[in-house]
Amino acid sequence: MFAYVLCLLLEAYWLVLIAHVIFSWVPRPPDPILPIVHGVRALVEPLAAPLRRMIPPLRLGGMALDLSIIVIFLAVWILRAALRCS
Repeated sequence: MFAYVLCLLLEAYWLVLIAHVIFSWVPRPPDPILPIVHGVRALVEPLAAPLRRMIPPLRLGGMALDLSIIVIFLAVWILRAALRCS
């Protein structure tokens, strides 16, 4: 039962991470969805900020790729595989 709940939480966090990536592409989100954007950031930043201090962004010309989000995606994927979530 605990593993099932943890799998559901990891799946929900996976979706939050996807939303975070999508919102990061929008320079100025519309006002009606700003609370959602702030909520997503509040869920992702506590994990991403410490990782960003350890793993600098990868510079690609004038852009920078935030590797911390990729590391979090991998960690969630590994946890889901370890728990054998479907």
